[in-house]
Amino acid sequence: MRHEVNEVVATILKLRDAADRIGLPIIYVNDNFGEWHSERYRLVERALGSKDAQELVAKLAPRDGDYFIIKPQFSGFYATNLPVLLPKLGVDRLVLTGMSADICVLFTAADAHMRDYRLWIPEDAVAAQTRERRRWALEIMKQSMDAEIRAATRLKLSAWAEKGRKK
Repeated sequence: MRHEVNEVVATILKLRDAADRIGLPIIYVNDNFGEWHSERYRLVERALGSKDAQELVAKLAPRDGDYFIIKPQFSGFYATNLPVLLPKLGVDRLVLTGMSADICVLFTAADAHMRDYRLWIPEDAVAAQTRERRRWALEIMKQSMDAEIRAATRLKLSAWAEKGRKK
């Protein structure tokens, strides 16, 4: 599992770099881990305290120019300012990545789909507790939410973003 997570992190970082090159916003949506008075730096600091995840957290940590939203539940839309932020940014399509394909990514994808966002979930940029759960979640997002499920190596972010601009 550790090897898979390292590969997912590497893919997420490549996608983040590609988004930076073409000027797309980066939005981190993070659990509050029960810390209702928390903020970005405290959550990152807490995650850095975990020896198992320290290296990965350091690589993936939000940068100063990135957007950061704390969520109280599984979906990035539930009780957050994401539904207000996305229209302000002119976003009509989302690329969802993350460590819980079968929970947080799935619930966020469902809420995004209900709001008519086009979705790409790069299969090599999400992880789950097991390969079976990851595959199951990706299949649901593909079949039920019309999400693009293709590896980041098989679909360029710039091409995906351009499709949205041609509307």
